[in-house]
Amino acid sequence: MASAIGCYSLNANHRGRITKWSSPRAGVIPNFHLPMRSYEVKNRTNVDDIKSLRLITAIKTPYLPDGRFDLEAYDALMNEQINDGVEGVIVGGTTGEGQLMSWDEHIMLIGHTVNCYGGSIKVIGNTGSNSTREAIHATEQGFAVGMHAALHINPYYGKTSLDGLISHFSNVLPMGPTIVYNVPSRTGQDIPPHVIKEIAKSPNLAGVKECVGHDRVEHYTSSGVVVWSGNDDECHDSRWDHGATGVISVVSNLVPGLMRDLMFGGKNSSLNAKLMPLIEWLFVEPNPIGLNTALSQLGVVRPVFRLPYVPLPLAKRVEFVNIVNEIGRENFVGKKDVKVLDDDDFVLIDRY
Repeated sequence: MASAIGCYSLNANHRGRITKWSSPRAGVIPNFHLPMRSYEVKNRTNVDDIKSLRLITAIKTPYLPDGRFDLEAYDALMNEQINDGVEGVIVGGTTGEGQLMSWDEHIMLIGHTVNCYGGSIKVIGNTGSNSTREAIHATEQGFAVGMHAALHINPYYGKTSLDGLISHFSNVLPMGPTIVYNVPSRTGQDIPPHVIKEIAKSPNLAGVKECVGHDRVEHYTSSGVVVWSGNDDECHDSRWDHGATGVISVVSNLVPGLMRDLMFGGKNSSLNAKLMPLIEWLFVEPNPIGLNTALSQLGVVRPVFRLPYVPLPLAKRVEFVNIVNEIGRENFVGKKDVKVLDDDDFVLIDRY
């Protein structure tokens, strides 16, 4: 019995005396039965499959009134993304509020997304961290539950040197397909081209989510590095004028079909202009405040916010209703009428 529960085993002779200790059975199970370490994790998809993605949504994480994940609303949102032609999702990114999750929640949501939708859409887990140790551990777990690729940001707040950036990324790249995310407005540190050039020697670098602008995008694309625009307001021109493969989008949470047209349908300045008021509204405050407010107004998610995020004010909510009507309610996710909502309709959670 002792060996069966993985503790220890004692052998007794026929007189009842303990004569010998033997190794517990669990202690001699071959390594391949144990959780995989970073050097043992096998790619869940080919890097080229990630490189070819045109439209990736940084998916929203909805909440129940007690602050737990609302998986029913999440699944409905995922189904709309798939039905409207989105090819990949970032799970637990900034938009999905990974920064407000425990790692247990984070890995659970990645696993849930893989198990339910991994056959229909590429699942890219945001397992980056400003701690290399945490980034390694989370990425091991993410690939163990089946994610197709990892998203990694450079260490923020406690910034490191450029050599430190190379070392940080070099320690997570061996685990599987990886997108490196450069957003200096959030991290306080740019990832310069020579760092990308160095880590691009790894066959697992799928590409870069780049937020610095068109010149940087074209610098990479001209040298063969795959780039996704990280800015919805620039993605059309980055895609069609500067060689970007596509976009990792916030707006596609709301209008996935229109964003697919923007990435697949050829240069379309009129559609880009049509979407610009929505994009500008969405980022009037730091993301994901606008998106959370919009999805609540559309009735797609409950109006529940994990603090420190709070909804946009009444005047902005009225403005959103007008934007939806101008673009056409039929182009947005969900089936309910768009509403302004009262301030009292929103639930703010401080403990979750």
